[in-house]
Amino acid sequence: MKKIGLLHGELSKVIAEMAHNDMILIGDAGMPVPKGVQLIDLAISNGVPGFFDVLKAVLGELRVAEGIIGTEMSEVSPNFKKELEEVVKGEFILKAISHEELKKLSCDVKAVIRTGEFTPYANIILKSGVLF
Repeated sequence: MKKIGLLHGELSKVIAEMAHNDMILIGDAGMPVPKGVQLIDLAISNGVPGFFDVLKAVLGELRVAEGIIGTEMSEVSPNFKKELEEVVKGEFILKAISHEELKKLSCDVKAVIRTGEFTPYANIILKSGVLF
């Protein structure tokens, strides 16, 4: 049995296999999953697991070069956006694009990680960096 880090096998595998500039999406319970993209469904019920619980666990194992969010997050869920900025702590750039553009870009991610988050526009695409 694995002692530390991500215990979810599929999620751990996807992160271990990521290369520079590969992308994954951590999404709320309602984010659509494009056909052909792997879904790692962690959602159990409203808020379980929460977006930030999952994001923090992923950030503990993945070097991120850039995070991409929807511009609508600032307008519809400003407190969520503020908390996101606090979690990121300037470790990588947060880029905002429209939610429609985010959904189009999600066709190119390695996996969509569905959380139990019910906050509108609680979605982020993480683009992997390199350790050297």
